[in-house]
Amino acid sequence: MKTSQHLALLLTVTMLTACSQPMGRAGQGVTQGGSSINKQDIGTLAGAVGGGIIGSNVGKGKGAIAGTIAGTLLGGMIGSSIGASLDKADMAAYHDASQRALESNQPGETLPWKNAQSGNSGTITPSNYYQNSAGQYCREYTQSIVVGGKKEEAFGKACRQPDGSWKISE
Repeated sequence: MKTSQHLALLLTVTMLTACSQPMGRAGQGVTQGGSSINKQDIGTLAGAVGGGIIGSNVGKGKGAIAGTIAGTLLGGMIGSSIGASLDKADMAAYHDASQRALESNQPGETLPWKNAQSGNSGTITPSNYYQNSAGQYCREYTQSIVVGGKKEEAFGKACRQPDGSWKISE
């Protein structure tokens, strides 16, 4: 990303964070310095960053900046919605399925996951392996998450780390 795109992404994420609900909701998050960081806050931030990265790849020049801002706002809204609904067990099931699918599934082979307690579920479908410019093995993937009967879909890239785990990348 170019410097102007980084600035646009940083500005938009900062605006989203300023608009988020105050922290401190008891029992819903991780305590950090007297405030509480909950899963909705994390979902908003993760969605904003992911949306900004995706949006920055749209257009050139001012179009890329506008794409970054739009992607950040849309990603933040989607991330907030998902983050408000997924609990630790949902995230653990999602993470486990993601790691297994990225490591073992054939291109186009879908791996489902479900949390029987919450009823939330989803799928991970990786594509072909490729090597990035740093020599890491990576895969693009599609995912769906169903929360309360509402389905959200997203696309991403992940690269294998030296320890064998997969990390979402740009």
